[in-house]
Amino acid sequence: MFDYRLVPIEPNDRKIVLVILDGLGGLPLKDKTELETAWVPNLDQLAVKSALGKMVPIARGVTPGSGAAHLAIFGYDPVQYPVGRGVLEALGCGLNPGPGDLCARANFATVDENGVITDRRAKENGERMRDQECAELCELLEEKIPEIDGVKVTIVPGKGHRFVVMFSGPGLADGLSDSDPGKEGKTPLPVQALKPEAERSAQVANRFIELAAGALKGRKRANYVLLRGLALPPRLPNFQERYQLRAAAIAAYPMYRGLARLVGMRVLPCGETWESEIETLEKNYAHYDFFYIHFKEFDQAGEDGDFERKVELLEQFDERIVPRLVKLKPDVLCITGDHSTPAVLKGHSWHTVPLLIHSPWVRVHSFAEEFGERACIRGSLGLIFGIEIMPLLMANAQRFGKFGA
Repeated sequence: MFDYRLVPIEPNDRKIVLVILDGLGGLPLKDKTELETAWVPNLDQLAVKSALGKMVPIARGVTPGSGAAHLAIFGYDPVQYPVGRGVLEALGCGLNPGPGDLCARANFATVDENGVITDRRAKENGERMRDQECAELCELLEEKIPEIDGVKVTIVPGKGHRFVVMFSGPGLADGLSDSDPGKEGKTPLPVQALKPEAERSAQVANRFIELAAGALKGRKRANYVLLRGLALPPRLPNFQERYQLRAAAIAAYPMYRGLARLVGMRVLPCGETWESEIETLEKNYAHYDFFYIHFKEFDQAGEDGDFERKVELLEQFDERIVPRLVKLKPDVLCITGDHSTPAVLKGHSWHTVPLLIHSPWVRVHSFAEEFGERACIRGSLGLIFGIEIMPLLMANAQRFGKFGA
């Protein structure tokens, strides 16, 4: 892989807007994917004037987590810079973990009388947990579990059933397994140390789970907690310094704000709706030259196996958001996903992701008539890896100088 740090950067006033539709890629149901099924005339019209391609988030055949996929798109090799999801959630929820603070992404879940998980997201009648209920349960846990064996416990609610646990104390290390088995119908797993120095951390994490279950006992749902992505904060090169960009992030969900903070972007307060996100972009457009804007709901629909809902969301995005993006006339506009979440699989997958780059300097594929998986694979960008997206955006913004003599 070429080291793009060797390419000289030439700052200018051109603007780049990177739009991530979480879980964009899909698989066919009745011969068409969600994106191909959706009526998206604005995206289709944009595709005719853009370079299209397909993106491999990490490596062929590898199903990526959102954190790793985003880091690749931002230009960081996720193998060289592994980041635990707990750290991202902690940063996104406003915590500032220090070098020795162990962070975990946590779920409220429901188990039956035999300790078998019946719902990993503690839904009720199919409805996801409300933020207010999550906040109330987090307050209960923090009151009941202020510390464990000299380790301070900090609990912060996220969105829906998700929250963050941060353990602060001496002798903590990462290198831990998850307690979440990833499927209903199984019993929770014990957190295990994957290296000797993490034994104390595993004991603290398992004790927290035990105490939390005691505090939640008697509830019909949300009577258990699952821990994932336990990790210490890493150190990454600063995005703004690396690319010499004034970079801003607009994301409603905590984890994606955390990703942006981790790499050194300025995270802008943006509310929780698509309209508030795009309004934040419009209001701050003059003040930054790189914007990362994230839309989450496509991934949720895919994980729920709701093909029609994902189609509806794509149509709403096309009608409500795309015209406002185009109206800003960014010098470079990129629309893609971090990974595929096909509704037919009900989860992340290894499949390639549709990619669109619009600028005055792209090679337009004359046969493109729509923005969809099959159209993109015939596009002029071909098949690229996620880590190659930022160099393409920098080049199209004419921010890369010439390499070599």
